[in-house]
Amino acid sequence: MQYTLNQLRIYLKIVEKESITKAAEELHLTQPAVSIQLKNFQQQFEIPLTEVINKKLFITDFGRDIAVSAGNILNEVESINFKTQAFSGQLAGRLKISVVSTGKYVIPYFLSAFLKSNKEVELQLDVTNKARVVENLEKNEVDFSLVSVLPQDMRLNMIELMQNKLYLVGNYDRDFGGRPLKPNVLETIRLIYREKGSATRDAMEKFMETNNLKVSKKIELMSNEAVKQAVIAGLGYSIMPLIGIKNELINRQLQIIPIRGLPFVTYWNLIWHADKKNSPVAAAFIRYLNKEKENIIREYFGWTDGY
Repeated sequence: MQYTLNQLRIYLKIVEKESITKAAEELHLTQPAVSIQLKNFQQQFEIPLTEVINKKLFITDFGRDIAVSAGNILNEVESINFKTQAFSGQLAGRLKISVVSTGKYVIPYFLSAFLKSNKEVELQLDVTNKARVVENLEKNEVDFSLVSVLPQDMRLNMIELMQNKLYLVGNYDRDFGGRPLKPNVLETIRLIYREKGSATRDAMEKFMETNNLKVSKKIELMSNEAVKQAVIAGLGYSIMPLIGIKNELINRQLQIIPIRGLPFVTYWNLIWHADKKNSPVAAAFIRYLNKEKENIIREYFGWTDGY
């Protein structure tokens, strides 16, 4: 067999996307180029890797087994490269982090200087929903996860990064007078919720339950950005993380509506398995955070103290 590393990379992307067209788009290649590489790779095997039924590409069981082996080969090649760089005195390797969607407003600031100082470190950052973040952690697919609500029934180590304040926000269509309102005002307005399982949704429901409030008018959206745009457009109000609405507050697109009992405060935590043996890159990142996190919070998030 004389397959190339490039063929392995292309084949893995085809398996991941289950589509030649989508694989080509992600690899920034033409569809014919990807098709040719798949054909050349297939010629190395007597058993089909893929099959097309009703114009849809399917990966055979044999093809999936080969994909696992291809992934192992590429991981070993990367390991050789990283070890070569490490032997020459450079910190090298891949840092894999899974982040809940609102965490995208936080994690880049804790990564920036670390990556600038260690140019041979590669970052794999997955911004996704809470369920997927927990799954990544359970399957040991990442070095770290960033969450505001800790998963249950898992032995974890963690670094508490910073506060996560959640306020009731709306646009400027209505003047609420500036004085703290009773929580039951939430029963009179249309509320916009995140999807079930979201940490922001959990915090919102906990506040409603604590205050014995019933919601009669509700909208449910699937991302923090979608909620934010809906609130700006006047579709309703929502309890949102302060960290994600800085520019909208400055530009007077959104206002914080004072409610007794708010803000609801949680904490952003970087977590990892207690039994996990950290890679040199992961261990270096932990040391960096323990040393620099307070400076990072003051420099980039000091503005939150004004709310």
